[in-house]
Amino acid sequence: MAATGVGATEVIGVASSLSLLSGWRLYACVLACGVAMRLGWIDLPQHLAGLGALASWWVIGAAGVGLVAEFFADKVPWLDSAWDAVHSFIRPVGGALLALAVVDPGDTGWQVATLLLGGGAALAAHGAKAGARAVLNTSPEPVSNLVASTSEDGLTAGGLYVIFAHPEWAAVLAGVLLLLVIGLGVASWRILGPLWRRWRKWGESL
Repeated sequence: MAATGVGATEVIGVASSLSLLSGWRLYACVLACGVAMRLGWIDLPQHLAGLGALASWWVIGAAGVGLVAEFFADKVPWLDSAWDAVHSFIRPVGGALLALAVVDPGDTGWQVATLLLGGGAALAAHGAKAGARAVLNTSPEPVSNLVASTSEDGLTAGGLYVIFAHPEWAAVLAGVLLLLVIGLGVASWRILGPLWRRWRKWGESL
């Protein structure tokens, strides 16, 4: 990633993409950023200097442990939903902090806006993921969970490659991810909404 010629669209794209991907795979995002910087694979431009803290071995180690645990937990029916529930707070906060590290630290107003939008994007992605998994868990077969989880792994890996190797395309990636999140959220609500209302009506009748 070059330090020169960086525009606002690129910065917004990188921040948005990282936030959205964090809603699915926060530990993968943190680990990928940290390892790439630690090994010198990424020559961070000035506006990404805040991500340098991710190169700490402590951060890399913690992210690695979290990634391994998530990789297996996310592929087991119902355990994946329990894992999502536990991370309902962690992923939005992590996504917000990753987005915050991308923007110019000298612009306080821009940092506040990025913090809020980054957290919102990560929360939306997390909610769409959790809802989709809840729908899949209503099916008795485990194959759909495995396919969904593996697809998320691949999408996250590909997205991280685009962010760091071709940041000029990060805004396009963010748009695609946002459309995917909206689609998953709408589809999940259409299925889970009636079930929720039926369960609530049953509870009121007791």
